[in-house]
Amino acid sequence: MRARLAHPPNPFALDGVSVARLEERVARAVALARRTGRAVASVTAAVPAELDLSAAVLAARRADDRFFCLEQPDRGGFVLATLGATAVIEAGGPGRFSEAVEAVRELGRGTLADDPADDPLRPPAAGPVFAGGFAFAGDGGGSPEWSSLAPASLVLPEVALARQGGEARMTLCVAADGDETAQALADRALRRVEEIRPARMPLLDPDPARPTRLWSAAPPTHYEHAVERAVERIRAGELEKVVLAREVRAHAARPHEPAAVVGALRDGFPACYCWCVGTPELAFVGASPELLVRRDGHRAQTVALAGTTRRSADPAVDDHLGERLLHSAKEREEQAIVARRIERALEPVSLWVAAGEEPVLIKVQTVQHLATPIRAQLAEPLPAVELAGLLHPTPAVGGEPRDAALPLIPALEGLDRGWYAGAIGWTDLSEDGEFCVALRCALLRGPVAHLYAGCGIVRDSLAAEELAETEVKLQALLALLL
Repeated sequence: MRARLAHPPNPFALDGVSVARLEERVARAVALARRTGRAVASVTAAVPAELDLSAAVLAARRADDRFFCLEQPDRGGFVLATLGATAVIEAGGPGRFSEAVEAVRELGRGTLADDPADDPLRPPAAGPVFAGGFAFAGDGGGSPEWSSLAPASLVLPEVALARQGGEARMTLCVAADGDETAQALADRALRRVEEIRPARMPLLDPDPARPTRLWSAAPPTHYEHAVERAVERIRAGELEKVVLAREVRAHAARPHEPAAVVGALRDGFPACYCWCVGTPELAFVGASPELLVRRDGHRAQTVALAGTTRRSADPAVDDHLGERLLHSAKEREEQAIVARRIERALEPVSLWVAAGEEPVLIKVQTVQHLATPIRAQLAEPLPAVELAGLLHPTPAVGGEPRDAALPLIPALEGLDRGWYAGAIGWTDLSEDGEFCVALRCALLRGPVAHLYAGCGIVRDSLAAEELAETEVKLQALLALLL
């Protein structure tokens, strides 16, 4: 008689204590919703830290799911991966950051969750968390390829997985409106967890049947002419700096696979913020070296990042390129403009702001940048989302002065940036969180990938050199998609 092979237990399954806590909390949420119209029940439990959390989420997503991943492997293996949508916050216009803050607070007031003090080892982003981001402009993303990503979009997921430094947690969130029974809601949440299993990231196809076709959304000469016109404005004294971007498109024979791209990005750019923001229609992916803001209580961190040169496989040449960047008057001017603006933005809301005395080099796979770390002690614990809105867009992606640069960008670029150069990240119920700047990115929509890269234009910029810099920056994604 052949022995039956038992299925291995699912490491994401809740234990009996956590199931009982979920059922009790959902019952309370249903009762609360019958009085107030809506409530959320949440439970957080430990999961094995060695699991590939992003791979598990991306493998378990349904066709109609929203999903999100944000990783920074070199920072203690930080991961936030989310699945489904318990609630979606969307906003547009210049007030989209403040509207998002108020919506998060409103949902938070009706959320029954574990006390973080009971789990002092929990990693950042554990517990109920809102994940997503913001377009570059208040009306950004109006073109068809960006449809389903509003100018501001933060999702409270059904399942969130967070890890850092050897600790990992899974959080379930269940929305109650008072109509369904508590048992039905709890059972549906548990069935959702059953769909999540250990997984590995798929690999990119090393030899596709047909090569990917690449073309620019506008001729390269269009970009060079835009740079020349911007330099004329700068030399006329209208502004100090403006960032101009261009778009190229990669047409593949088959739909691009977001999970494979994310897996390749985190392997190739472990020091960067590697992310994927997904809806049923699209996935926005990238690997950004630039932190917009991180808030932990009264402490805030950011970085002024501007000035770029290429990398070299020859260590001596690579070091020489870095030294040239450190001593380039043009690149240091561009970097200083960004640092000064960030400091001015933070000073009114801070007890003190401290910036590095000299910029340092940040080296990623294909490029190296000038960067100045900046820290602040906040006078009041402003929400992470509010801080992101205070700083965005920095001159690293917008310009200086802001009021002169921002109207010039769409006039010269002639494209819809959408979420390119916007903000990607998360915030929790305590209003802590972090957001990176959406750089080195691609919008994947079926077989078409829209790639974006930009450069800071100052008075000494040369059009041919700026065009060449965009080509270097585009290689971060092109190398994976071609």
